[in-house]
Order: sequence, then C-alpha cells, then structure tokens
Amino acid sequence: MTEAGSTILWGVLTFSILVVIHEGGHFLAARAFGVKVHEFMIGLPGPAIRFRGRSGTAFGITAIPLGGYVRIAGMEPGPEDPLLAPALKAATLAGRTDANRLAADIGVDIDHASRLLATLADWGALEAATDDEVSYLAALEADPDADAFELLDRARSVTYRALSKPKRITVLVMGVVANLLTALLVFTTVLGVWGYYTQSLTLYDVAPGSGAAEAGLRAGDRITAIDGKEVPDWMALTTAISRMDPGDSTEIAYVRADDTRTTFAVVGESEQGAPILGVVSDVEHVNPSIGEAAIESVRLTGLVFMAIGRFFSPETFQESVEGARSIVGITVEVAEAARSGPLSYAWIVALLSLSLGVMNILPIPPLDGGKVAMELVEAVTRRPLGRRFSLGLSLSGAILLFSLIGYLMYADVVRYFIEG
Repeated sequence: MTEAGSTILWGVLTFSILVVIHEGGHFLAARAFGVKVHEFMIGLPGPAIRFRGRSGTAFGITAIPLGGYVRIAGMEPGPEDPLLAPALKAATLAGRTDANRLAADIGVDIDHASRLLATLADWGALEAATDDEVSYLAALEADPDADAFELLDRARSVTYRALSKPKRITVLVMGVVANLLTALLVFTTVLGVWGYYTQSLTLYDVAPGSGAAEAGLRAGDRITAIDGKEVPDWMALTTAISRMDPGDSTEIAYVRADDTRTTFAVVGESEQGAPILGVVSDVEHVNPSIGEAAIESVRLTGLVFMAIGRFFSPETFQESVEGARSIVGITVEVAEAARSGPLSYAWIVALLSLSLGVMNILPIPPLDGGKVAMELVEAVTRRPLGRRFSLGLSLSGAILLFSLIGYLMYADVVRYFIEG
C-alpha cells in the first residue's frame, strides 16, 4: 500500500472509532430509556451496507465512511402538529395509506399530509411500504372507537419526545461522556503501564550570563526551594518566578552531589519583558500508580478544555487557530502516530476522543451542547421553540462551524502539501 493510501486508511479507521464511541453513547442512553433508534451508521448518509439488530435498529457503514450518526425517533424540532392524532387514527384504520388518501381523510393539503406521514413513520407508528415509494403501512392496531389521542400517546411512548427534560439531556450528553470516559481510560492505562516523562527540578542547562549562572547554579543542580518555600515540581518553580519582577533578588535552595546549598539570584528579563531565571529543566521518567495516573489524566483533560476555550478569546483566537488541525492534518498526524507504534496511536486516539467530546459540549447548535442549551431554554420558557427558529439557529451554527473547518482544511493543505 502507498504511503498516501496508508494515511487515508488510518484516518478513516480512527474517525470510525471515534464515531462509534460518541454515537454509541447516544445510542445506549436512548435504548436504556426505551427510545426507538432507527439507525446507527458510520459515514455520511447515503447508500450503505447494513444489518438489522433485534431491537429493530439498522447498523451499518455508508459509501462515504466519514463521521457517522444515530437516528433517534422523535427528535424533530418544533412543537407537535395538532393533526398528528387524527392523522394517525386515519392511517391506522386504513391499514395502508399515502399522502393523497390521508389528505382527503383529514382535510389537509398533500404537502401537510406528507409531513404528518413522515413524522409518524419516524415515530415507528407507520412503516414505509416495500412495493412502492409513496405508501405507508400501519404498525399499530386500533378499532374505530379508539381515542385518537390515546393512540398517539402509544406511538409517542417510544420516542425522544416522550422523555422528561433530564432524560433528554442525558441522551444528548452521553456522546460527550463516552468520549471523555474513553480518553480518561486510555490516558490512565497508558500512563499507568508505560509511565510518562515530565520536567524535572534538576537543571539540564543554565544560560550563560543569566541570573542563575551569576548565582553559581549549573547543570545537574536540583532546585528544592525559592525564598524558603519548597517547590514540588517545575510548574511551581516557574509560577514562583513569574510572580516576581525583573531585577528582584531571590533565595534559591538546591542540591549538588547530595549537598544542600543556598544562593541568591537576580531575576532577569526575557525579550517579551517576562521575568526569567535563565535555567532549562531536565526530564525524568515517572512510573505513577493507577491512582496517580488517573489524576494526571484528569489534569490532561483540563488542559484540553483550556486549549479549546482559547478559541473564544479575542487575544488567543489567532494563535489557537494556527495550532489547530482539520480532518486533513489530523489524518496525517494519526498515520504518523500509527507508524510510531501502538502507544503513540492509543495516545492520539485518546486526545482526539477528548477533543471531540469537549468540542461537542460547546453551546453551539447543531452540536450536542447547543441542543442541550435549547432544551434548557424550553424548560425555562415552558414552551417548545419554533421549528423555523430551531432550524435557523442550527443552520447559523453549522455555517460558523463549517467556516472554521474550511479555513483549517485550507491551512492544513498549505502546511502539509504546499510548504511541506
């Protein structure tokens, strides 16, 4: 296989894994609440290879295996059509109907009848006929004396619409939860089994002419305290220095050849005007316990949240965009990680799963977080948002997201294939 083919294969495989994880969270939550799930597909909507599970859900892979989706019954936006009940009763009593017949039975135009049939089919109350493309068959049974609204309640009972607000929100967020849990599990496993490298308080280098050099510090020394306060790690050291002003004198305790010493160093100034000591840390390998690995995994998760949050700050937006990658750049880096070995590949899958989860929780329709926000607005206002408003909001969010994705793809093409 060519290198390009291998890269594409690893990209498709990885995105498929991430989709199964994310959509699997939605699927499991919906099924746990008794909601009908029509499809669980890997890829963009279109021709597909599929099989039907015992619950009636169609599982499969589409012709374009990028992304994926779960189609859950009853997730159409907007309030319910008041004619759903009489439409369902008429269609059920008829046994077989189409838009023309339903329009005549309940006195609406054909377009309205088509929308009613589509909704009822999505709820599972009707099934598309296999011998033509316009007819529907009744999936429920009813007699002429049956109450139309009780019949509609039966149909609605297996849909997303029948769920309480907390259960709806659970279905929406479980994709994100699945991504986060997967990332934490992989991070914890990798860190617990193989350990990790971290910056050490032992000095790898001391810049000539710096405050540290003038104070007598040299490579191999291990800093233990600043101004009488113990520093547990390199982050604590750099934080302590960052709170000083250039020109300040600070007391440094350090160990050299098992001998504890102290010295005073004058804090220098970087080209950007920040306080610096003039030292470079060495690295050390850490073999954490499972508990410590789990804590480190949570810390890494927090860093990803912070990184994505930088997209929403005018001061850091440009820098964040320049460091971000689209599906093009991610595919290239995934393939490189796969070639480096299973450890590198597992690590990047965890990072991507985490990033996907964090991105999806943002309150931007049509992302999961945006849908949760719309559910919360409906809960506060105690009325469903209008269909046109909901669709318009989702369209606006989609335009924003695809604009960013398009820009990142352009930047990746330039980065990897033009500037190379």
